Parts: sequence; C-alpha cells; structure tokens
Amino acid sequence: MLRLGYHASHEQFTPRDLLRHVQEAEAAGFDCAMSSEHFAPWSLRQGESGFAYSWVGAALQATSLPMGMLAIPMNHRFHPAIVAQAGATLAQMFPGRFRWMALGTGEALNEHITGEPWPAKPEQRERLKAAVEIIRALWRGETVTSDGPVPTNRARLYTLPEEAPKLICPALSEETARIGGAWADGLVVINQPLDKLTALIEAFRQGGGEGKPLHLQMHLSYAATEAEARANAFDQWRSNIMTPEMAANFSMPEEFDRAAEDVRPEDMDEAVFISADPERHVAQIKEYARLGFSEIYLHNVGRNQTEFIEVFGREVLPHFGARDAKAA
Repeated sequence: MLRLGYHASHEQFTPRDLLRHVQEAEAAGFDCAMSSEHFAPWSLRQGESGFAYSWVGAALQATSLPMGMLAIPMNHRFHPAIVAQAGATLAQMFPGRFRWMALGTGEALNEHITGEPWPAKPEQRERLKAAVEIIRALWRGETVTSDGPVPTNRARLYTLPEEAPKLICPALSEETARIGGAWADGLVVINQPLDKLTALIEAFRQGGGEGKPLHLQMHLSYAATEAEARANAFDQWRSNIMTPEMAANFSMPEEFDRAAEDVRPEDMDEAVFISADPERHVAQIKEYARLGFSEIYLHNVGRNQTEFIEVFGREVLPHFGARDAKAA
C-alpha cells in the first residue's frame, strides 16, 4: 500500500514550528515523515537551518510516525563514523521507526563552512562510496581503520540498534541512480516529469536496484486560491529552480537568490506542482504511484503548513487508504 508522508523542511521553519507541524501531520493521518538536513537555507527568504539530528529525535519522541532523513557523510561537517553513531542511536531509541538515511554527496552550501575545499564530482562519489562502507561496517559492530578517501582510525560503535536503518540513494541524475543501485537499499528522488522519473527508476534498477523500494519527495504548493498557491511557490522555492551543478556548487544563499532573479511565477511549474484543487493533487499523486513509488513525501513549499495539513488530511489522504485521522 502507498504510504504518504510529511516532509519537514528545516530550511523554511524553526525546529519548534516543525515539531508542531509533524504532530499536526500525524493527527491528520499522514503515514510517515522525512526530514531535510541543512546548515544554511537555499534562500534568505526561507531563513532557517535547525540541526536536523536533534529535531528527528524530538519528533520521534513526540509522535508515533516512522521517519527517515537526509544525511551527508562526506567528512566535511560530518565524518561517516558520526553519521553512523547518530543513526544507530536514533534506531536504538526508536526500534523500527527510524527507518532510513538517504546518503548523498551534499552541496557546497552546507559543507563549505569547515574551510575544506569542495571536491569535484568524481571525488565526491569516491568519498560517498567509502562512507557507505564505513557506516555499514560500524553498524555490523566492526572496528574500522581506513586510509582511503575518508580516513578512519580504529572507529567502533558500542551502542548498536537491533535493526539498522536502511541506507538509500538520493538521486537527481541517471548516473547517480545507476551507481546507487549497487549499494543502496532503496531510491529517493524529487518530482520531475514522468519520463524523467521513469528514466531514473530504470537506471537505478539497471545498476542493481531491482526490487528495492522507491521513494518520492513531491514539491507542491497548495493554498485556497490558485494565485496564492503560485505566489507561495514563487516566494519560497524559486531559488530551487537550478541545474544540479549550480545547486551543488553555490556556497551561499545569496548566490541562489541572485541566480533566481529572472525566474518568473509562471516558471515555477518546472519544480513545483501548483494547485488550489485537492483533486488535482490526488490525480498527480496517483500518476507518481503508478511508477512504483511505495512512499511519497509531500512537501508543501509555502509557509501555510497547518492549512495544507488539515486540507490534505480531509481531502487527499483518504483517497490512498491512509490510516484514520486522529482529528476525525
């Protein structure tokens, strides 16, 4: 059965507000939740960047929802041993509920703060490959020493979960999806035209991901009117209409804002599904579900989170057999 989740965007909301929103999402009938992980927002208009690891622990305690999160084990902000320790601790405290970590190469926006040079894509991929191996070994209880692209010296975890989280691949390109098929327990992508999503899924399966679960993060904008929904998307998410190369290599929110100066409200459909009609959102989710996604995480990019949660709880989630909303 398709599971519909709530996406917690740390770039846009304070951790306190996000905690309230994820509780609202559970009450409305969402099945699960996922969390972004940022040091800086994509835009000065978004304006937040809470520490996701702290927040995920609080959210797991404050709700009964299963959760996953993005994680960047590139030895800039976080060595993979620290990511492994954080994941193991969350999984040990909340058995079966801290379900996955999406391991990516990240962006200079978040990683430049250590002063270490931001590597080119081939080195990023080598670091990620090494990080995956380190994390899996640590979760097996092994002592890890490595002189590879991510040096590690006699690292061992002493607190281990009964069930380790899944490690899944976040992919924007077919090449990344194909490489991820070999190491990942699943795939997570963002909404794109159906032909591009199909190509990403096929690349993941060709790389070794056949039969592994597929997750989708759906950027959408809902509001009471079409004009408001489009204005919300334009205000909060126009800085995210960038090429993958730009998104990976800009190092400050101001750079994203400058690059988005020529973006128009009518351009937002490239990255965000915009509609004031819940039935249109239902239809779009069904289109994505037909591609084989087992979990779709809904990210309303506007600031009207409570409105979105309440309306979707009443008018969208019931179409997908979501559990009964507590609010009902």
